[in-house]
Amino acid sequence: MTADLTVARPAPARPVSVPRGYRFELVKLVSQWRIRLLVLACWIVPALFVAGVSLQSTLPSDTLFGRWMHATGWAGPLVVLGFAGTWALPLLTSVVAGDVFAAEDRLGTWRHLLVVVRSARRIFVAKTLASLTVILLLVAGLAASSAVGGLLAVGDQPLVGLDGHPLAPSDAAVKVLLAWTAVLAPTLALAGVGLLGSVTLGRSPMGLLLPAVVALAMQLAQMLPLPVVVRLALPGYAFIAWNGLFTSPGQTGPLLIGVAVSLLWAVTATALAYALFLRRDFTGAGFDGSGRRAVTGGLLPLVGLLVVSAAVLAPATGASGSGIEQDKVQRSLATAFAHLYRMQTDQLHRPHVTEAQLRATAACDKGSDKVAAQGPGNDWRCVVSWHLPGVEATGTAVYQLDVTSDGRFVADGDGPKEVNGYFLVHTPTGDAPNPLWQFDRNVERLTTTQG
Repeated sequence: MTADLTVARPAPARPVSVPRGYRFELVKLVSQWRIRLLVLACWIVPALFVAGVSLQSTLPSDTLFGRWMHATGWAGPLVVLGFAGTWALPLLTSVVAGDVFAAEDRLGTWRHLLVVVRSARRIFVAKTLASLTVILLLVAGLAASSAVGGLLAVGDQPLVGLDGHPLAPSDAAVKVLLAWTAVLAPTLALAGVGLLGSVTLGRSPMGLLLPAVVALAMQLAQMLPLPVVVRLALPGYAFIAWNGLFTSPGQTGPLLIGVAVSLLWAVTATALAYALFLRRDFTGAGFDGSGRRAVTGGLLPLVGLLVVSAAVLAPATGASGSGIEQDKVQRSLATAFAHLYRMQTDQLHRPHVTEAQLRATAACDKGSDKVAAQGPGNDWRCVVSWHLPGVEATGTAVYQLDVTSDGRFVADGDGPKEVNGYFLVHTPTGDAPNPLWQFDRNVERLTTTQG
């Protein structure tokens, strides 16, 4: 009698699915103390900051919408947005996306991870989605926390736009939400650069710092007198162009271009990181990065993308030079003055007047007649003229303008004191400086977006 003995063979291991890998990578990220600290800070600190500043006697008037933080709670999230686009978001993407692959190199766990997941492609997708989720959580915290802090401290009041026209609280809320949504595009571009640096530079600290370094370089570039098409081709331009939402009509052309360019950079950088990741040799104990691969597989393609984007945008937009020209500055200043003059009239309880009745115009020069009235500088001098119903004399007011390279200018009243000098006026939210004394404005540099 013979026994039929069979040996059961173990079933072949199945590759880990993308959803399971995503959950695993997300848990790994949020279990890190620095990620938890960042999430907590993004959901609490902006509210405390906005509420604290809004209750102070002095305001950050050198920042966009900072001078209106006493008047409405919707100014707070815009002030935070300006700071976040400059510093917070680049640093956050560095900590999250710039370290998501490099952490495995420092710990030497690549071979263990590949044995478990059995697919480099799934590992890349899971890590990318997990880092994207954490970044979106951080951005949502910054937006929600700053809005709640401003509304609790000041209230749901109208917001003064960048052309001086008032925005109803509901309109302000929608545009604040759109502004924060728009900056997700350049944030994703920096995240793509972070993934690329984390893949190509391995344990090198430069991989972690790459998004912050790229963001700093773009900020410096925006400060230089570059042609407007070069500015539009940089992925960080959307960090600036959101302020075009707060004019009437909205300057949405530069914003849409900035969002499209940023998304193109995000896709390109992520695709480059994916291709380099699949070609990587994981047999070594650690990977200290490859400078040659970082240049040929990362830097040069992105530089080429910048050149191609600028070449495409030049004929598509018809923009040339800095885009800051005399007639555009004059038109922007006159429009803002007319809106704010009407606001001042209501605050001082004077007879009602409309912008059409004022017929405000501006005449500007730059330093002297020998200097061309174009380009950035703090030597712009303008004279605004207007007419009041039933008054034959023409009113005039002088302004000194400081126009920056990104098209924003600050108009500083230089007389007569009764019109644009410093004095307090009574508003529903308390005493506030004369609205015609100092105000911010944007120069619309693309003729294709003029209303």
